[in-house]
Amino acid sequence: MAVYEIVFSPTGGTKKVSGFFTKPFCQESTYIDLSRRDIDFSAFSFNSSDICIVSVPSYGGRVPDIAVSRLMQLKGNNARAVLVVAYGNRAYEDTLAELQDVMGNAGFICTAAIAAVAEHSIMRQFATGRPDAQDEKELASFAAKVRSKIEQESVLDSLKLPGNRPYRTYNGVPLKPNADKSCQKCGVCARECPAGAIPPDNPSVTDTGKCISCMRCISICPQNARRLNKAMLAASSIKLKKACSGYKNNGLFL
Repeated sequence: MAVYEIVFSPTGGTKKVSGFFTKPFCQESTYIDLSRRDIDFSAFSFNSSDICIVSVPSYGGRVPDIAVSRLMQLKGNNARAVLVVAYGNRAYEDTLAELQDVMGNAGFICTAAIAAVAEHSIMRQFATGRPDAQDEKELASFAAKVRSKIEQESVLDSLKLPGNRPYRTYNGVPLKPNADKSCQKCGVCARECPAGAIPPDNPSVTDTGKCISCMRCISICPQNARRLNKAMLAASSIKLKKACSGYKNNGLFL
């Protein structure tokens, strides 16, 4: 049995959630980074004895389009998949249902799922510090249950997850990062952008048509030169304050 950790995590929150499950689940796993543009994901072919822990963030209650397109290139061949969705303390709506459909269409058998709270990738004041120590303990306990059930070969392709079909409409958000005058044009953001939305020859600008507002460029800029429009950010924070406030619990499905 080989274990693969397949993750789309532009700013690290989803990766942290995934790690809190994967590490207690098994001692060794192979990491596949869905945010990279230089990987041929169609080259990955699994078999029925493999277990893939597939982790994505929820963007507006949906799986990011880029993650969907890359996951659909994988060849599942009846490998079992554990689905992990990280959401920023608002709601994950149809994300788990969509991820289940995507993985099923790619040939995987979905055996368990998690909807875990992570610090909001844009408005960091929501769910600050999540996943926390309590989340880590909860995910580790769930990992043991999932492992035990898989080893007993009692897992069937009948996982019932919340969500609607057709999925809710998501047209992105208007918050797009741009560089300020401190930009040194080092090109780190252009190389690391999952969507290829930053021109390598002029990394101080953003192609807003390609940008998915994942905030990776902000999180990795060595000069802290990339940022959002302050007025738009403040307005969005006020709009989401009620929905994103308070302590939300994780959802565990087996």
